[in-house]
Amino acid sequence: MKGTFGAVPFLLKDSGLASTQLASDVGSRLFAGLKAKIDSTLNTRFVADGFLSFARTTVPEFCMAPTTEAVQNGGPTLNPWDRTRSAGGSSGGAAAAVALGVVPIAHGSDGGGSIRIPASCCGVFGLKPSRGLIPYGPALGEGWRGLAVDGVLSRTVRDTAAALDGIAGMELGQPYAAPARPASYLRFIEGEFDRPLRIAKWTHSWNDIDVAPECLDAVAAAERHLLALGHEVIDAPLPPLKYDAFVDAIIDVMAASVTMTVNGYLRLVGPKHLPALLEPAILDAYRLGEAMQAETYALAINRFHSVARLMETYIAACDVILTPTLTQPPVKLGEISMDNDFRSFRRKAGRYTTFLAVINASGQPAANVPLHWTDGNLPIGVQLIGRFGAEATLLRLSSNLEGIAPWRDRRPPPS
Repeated sequence: MKGTFGAVPFLLKDSGLASTQLASDVGSRLFAGLKAKIDSTLNTRFVADGFLSFARTTVPEFCMAPTTEAVQNGGPTLNPWDRTRSAGGSSGGAAAAVALGVVPIAHGSDGGGSIRIPASCCGVFGLKPSRGLIPYGPALGEGWRGLAVDGVLSRTVRDTAAALDGIAGMELGQPYAAPARPASYLRFIEGEFDRPLRIAKWTHSWNDIDVAPECLDAVAAAERHLLALGHEVIDAPLPPLKYDAFVDAIIDVMAASVTMTVNGYLRLVGPKHLPALLEPAILDAYRLGEAMQAETYALAINRFHSVARLMETYIAACDVILTPTLTQPPVKLGEISMDNDFRSFRRKAGRYTTFLAVINASGQPAANVPLHWTDGNLPIGVQLIGRFGAEATLLRLSSNLEGIAPWRDRRPPPS
């Protein structure tokens, strides 16, 4: 028996998180069966906390889609609430497994919404931690120029808080300082706030991207619960973000990451026929990365930094931001496909996940809270965004919401 959890069955996302016991494909035929020679720091902490990892969960190729439909997986990962729809991505397999009760908690990662998207689609709790809080080493210092972070998806806020107690904290030499944290997130969520929180609400998106009525209904339900808890909720304008330019910056950094990852692997194993091993959008991303100028890459990183300053300045006037998690209910399978060029594919994804990647760029914590189901029994999540390092606030607020609108006993219909 180890750590807080003792001996709990657990699943590692097929994201490449290094494990000497479980191979990782990263959803790609190119990387099929890749074994790590050392364990990642995070995997070591999972083991020390009592998690027994017995398998990997499915992801889209290179974790670059908001839906999990990789050729390498042998078929799409189905949403357990409606098998014609996506379970979300890129932690789609993890979210589906937690929703179905295969495990109570599973590893996930989030570079543009990849914990929060599937948590919303599958009706579970998913927290994206602040940049630097969860270790990324020892082989790597960051993912996607600081956009990507690791975490967990769970049925209850309590389990996420307990997991964070075991895995959070800096490791030697990491490039980002970890924010301060309480002695225990688990103990913190049991308390009450000493004053009402001021919560800014977003119901419109940049570029007037359409937000479905079901997603606005979820925000309205969350607002009612927050008011019942005694908090203040105010309609707030969006921060002045050039959203199209921001999406293009993400595309540039993702493409560069594909090229770096593929070329690094090819230097180890020799030439491969990439068109037969990469899906069309990822092959196109590889070619974009090869042709990219250094200035383009540097400008993308600077744009991320500007978003971080913009968001921290914005949130100084409130404690938390409430948004829809997604702009639409879980999409139908095949609707956001990798059978396209990479820019078109990612721009379409950006219209579905409009409120999410901004928070990866800012480095702030954000959680999907599964408070609402449609009349057709589809889960629709809401997102709570906190100040940098304010995981404790989000966890306590989410726990209070869980107390008045519990979701843990909601189960998908039998197949």
